[in-house]
Amino acid sequence: MVIIDDVYQKVLAIANKEQRGYITPQEFNLYANQAQIEIFEQYFYDLNQQARIHGNEYVYADVDDMLEEKIQIFEKTDLIAIINTYAIAPNTGGRFLPDYVYRVGKIEFNGADCEILKTKDFNNCINSGPLIRPNDQRPIANIRDNVMRVVGGTSSNPTLFRTPTSLIYLKRPANVSWGYYVVGLKALHDPNPAKTKNFELHKSDETELVYKILTLAGISMRRDDVTQAAAALQTSQIQQEKQ
Repeated sequence: MVIIDDVYQKVLAIANKEQRGYITPQEFNLYANQAQIEIFEQYFYDLNQQARIHGNEYVYADVDDMLEEKIQIFEKTDLIAIINTYAIAPNTGGRFLPDYVYRVGKIEFNGADCEILKTKDFNNCINSGPLIRPNDQRPIANIRDNVMRVVGGTSSNPTLFRTPTSLIYLKRPANVSWGYYVVGLKALHDPNPAKTKNFELHKSDETELVYKILTLAGISMRRDDVTQAAAALQTSQIQQEKQ
């Protein structure tokens, strides 16, 4: 987690030092959310690059340890009680995935892993003979247009749409917000959890957040300069606290 007030104070201090004017809390929150999703999506670009290097499309084993640690923050599991609350997709036999699901990792039905197939293969499998057709021990799944479908079956009912018993996925980062109240035309930080929402990104991404927010605000600086400025501000804050 990255504390949003730490990022906000660094952004404002650097913007002031660069004489680039004041960034309002509303502007900051807008830029902060955009910066967070850009950094989050960069994880998966880097993941794909690592996979190509190691000759593997989507396995974490050979991925840089820090990248893996960052991604694991967003690994979640919904069990059937939650899955049953997903909206039903009419005339599909499936359910809509919630907006917070970014990427599906694994779908299970009664302890059996569902083979996730492309739509054409999914339909062909359903219409195949008994040796290939899915059943409750060999279920299959498909995700299309944000609709998740799972098919199993029994000897008496060979093709049955099922509700998964668990879904393992990567969630999208929740929106952030620097909460505040106004005193004498000045915005002061309000740490109330109802108003302030911190970044869910890894703590090591704080400087990158500062850099991206400044860039989105139209303040062009090199990453190294942002890193040095942020470090200087932190040192100054520590000295002030000691005094």
